[in-house]
Amino acid sequence: MSTTRRDPYEGFPGTVGRTFRESVPAWPAKPRPREGAPNIVVVLVDDLGYSDIGPFGSEVPTPTLDRLAADGVRLANYHTMPLCSPARAALLTGLNPHRVGYSFVANADPGFPGYGMEIAPSIPTLAETLRGAGYATYAVGKWHLTRDSASNAADDRSNWPLQKGFDQYYGVLEGLTSLFHPHQLVRDNTPLDIDEFPDGYYYTDDITDQAISSIKALRAHDADKPFFLYLAHNAVHGPLQAKPEDLARHRGRYDDGWDELRRERFARQLAAGHFPPGTRLPGRNHESGHEVGPWDELTDAQRKLYARYMEVYAAMVDNVDQNLGRLLDTLDALGELDNTVVLFTSDNGGTGEGGPEGTRSYFSRFVHHPGLPEDWNPDVQREIELIGGPQSLVHYPRGWGMASNTPFRLYKGQTYAGGVRVPFVLSWPAGLPRAHGDSGVRQQYQYVTDVLPTLLELAGVRRPDGVEELDGTSFAAVLRSADADSTHREQYCEMTGNRSYYREGWKLVTLHRPGTPYDDGEWALYDLRTDPTEIDDVAADHPEIVKELAGAWEDAAWRNGVFPLADGSGALALRDPAEGERLRRPLTLLAGTPELERYRSSRLISFRSFDVVADLTAHGPDDAGVLVSHGDQGGGYSVYVEDGRLRLAYNEYGVLHEADGGRLTPGAHTVTLEARAVADLKWRFRLLVDGAETGRLGPVHQLIGMAPFQGISVGIDRKSPVSWPLYERHGTFRYTGALRSVTYVPGPPAPYDPETVVRALQEAAAAFE
Repeated sequence: MSTTRRDPYEGFPGTVGRTFRESVPAWPAKPRPREGAPNIVVVLVDDLGYSDIGPFGSEVPTPTLDRLAADGVRLANYHTMPLCSPARAALLTGLNPHRVGYSFVANADPGFPGYGMEIAPSIPTLAETLRGAGYATYAVGKWHLTRDSASNAADDRSNWPLQKGFDQYYGVLEGLTSLFHPHQLVRDNTPLDIDEFPDGYYYTDDITDQAISSIKALRAHDADKPFFLYLAHNAVHGPLQAKPEDLARHRGRYDDGWDELRRERFARQLAAGHFPPGTRLPGRNHESGHEVGPWDELTDAQRKLYARYMEVYAAMVDNVDQNLGRLLDTLDALGELDNTVVLFTSDNGGTGEGGPEGTRSYFSRFVHHPGLPEDWNPDVQREIELIGGPQSLVHYPRGWGMASNTPFRLYKGQTYAGGVRVPFVLSWPAGLPRAHGDSGVRQQYQYVTDVLPTLLELAGVRRPDGVEELDGTSFAAVLRSADADSTHREQYCEMTGNRSYYREGWKLVTLHRPGTPYDDGEWALYDLRTDPTEIDDVAADHPEIVKELAGAWEDAAWRNGVFPLADGSGALALRDPAEGERLRRPLTLLAGTPELERYRSSRLISFRSFDVVADLTAHGPDDAGVLVSHGDQGGGYSVYVEDGRLRLAYNEYGVLHEADGGRLTPGAHTVTLEARAVADLKWRFRLLVDGAETGRLGPVHQLIGMAPFQGISVGIDRKSPVSWPLYERHGTFRYTGALRSVTYVPGPPAPYDPETVVRALQEAAAAFE
């Protein structure tokens, strides 16, 4: 485009009257949303069961959600994935999770397309599409779409929130965290360097504060620009932790147990019209490894303890609702609540991970290793008054997970309804007013991939041309009318070998036992039109439907990159050996280095011997503080100086062990913590000063799996302490002497290192090829 422009130097000496013509490209028009485009708020809660909120039958007070449901729509037949990362990938892309590369949670990458754990640049997310249409985009809370190995300050961040379409981000990249002491908070593209949190800190409150602040700042600068807020809670994922004032409101609420709770919730669901007349409540889960016993057969002590776990869970749900109320009050004060689409749902069903008795030691419960010794303790004792607080990392017994999923069978991780059928509430008063006589309950089957196209249709936004075709379909018509047909006719599902296929009311499903063959005998068939709670297996009566749907599942699996199926051996969890070797080189951390990220820290010590060498100068007998710490209240170790004496604290999944390393005299020293891997997944520790042994500890169980969950700190014990008594005496206890560096020297792996075992098996197999 050519145009005549005035010379900017006109009027200066020698330029009087000069004009010129030049080629000037037209400024590209900024994207502008359609007039009156709604704000969009998506609230995603982790591990929330179908019946855990008031609109879906819960006794937990959720007045904010009750208000949204009263004005909006409840999808009573909404389905998602059985685990969080695949569900989040599907929601944000509109594609089946295996196509996006999320067959499992975003951790290992064994090299198969369905396990890549990265959203390809060619797949636009909901945030990217809305931002391209002129929306401001914000994400707070849990991300868990980045591999744990890529969650550090040196990563290229290509799969972090800002690179996936969000203008701002604040939260935790990984799947879980302490709600009192988050292990690594990230703002935008930067992990935050935090020593300690203020009194009264609670993560759910914090991320809500951040969301409210972003909206207020936007409106201070632009009164018209619509926004998309993705508010992804880590609650109610374990470890379960609640504020004391929230917990107090639920004391005694669950003394009658999970059997009575299921009956009460189911009665409310029937009264609300979530299920057709004649729907039956299944008996307690009875499947091997998932069974739940009668509440009345528990001892008094067990009932008291187990009820306390559920009180904590309910308090967390209560707090989520309170915080949503604060957010909506802000929108109301801005005059924007009526023109805001608010969507509330869960990423998968309630969990049975706590086992039959629950746990007060979250990380020891979730260790999965074939060589666990007989004295391994998955439930470390804790005083009952500590349950729910910062000193306890707990999870509830699976009987409560069964109640969370009322009226469905099984749990998170399975493809039965308990794992995949979750609550869904959507409200938009200005755009989806309820017709007179409309209850707001919708029985149509819809799937998580449908969320993206639905929200784009409500916003009046088109996806870019030439990108991957969606698997989801908009259900805006269903939101507007209870008489509309479902827009999702059929859907495959797979998770760790558990499979299902839905087609127009029929559901074919398996409950796969790890390590056993995949065969047609695993399939069960349910007619959900007459049996929505999956009680009567009619596979023997309809072999032709079983064959048809099994073939459809196979075809969908090949199209979507489902194979290879996980077989329970752990082989698909292996990582790149080259990366493993790189991360196990000796590493020197200078004084003042920010906390080393959890995964990077774990590679230095996991399943192996190691040395930690501190180079320091003690100025005098009053020098004190932590030399090195690694871990938190769920497990860890710290070396510190107190009252002139060198000491080691070892937190064995909640059991605190201590060793005295003798008096540390003034002067320059090399202090070494020597850990030697011994039989039965244990370590023996020695403390050495200038090469001479001064203290011993062990053998103690190694910290494996997700422990230590907090990374390595030099010269301080940040955030959640390894030793609570030491924290009560000194807080974070920064070292006052001259600490120059701490060097980690990883030793050889132990024979029971999973990677060593699998590599040996691979080498043995190769010898016969």
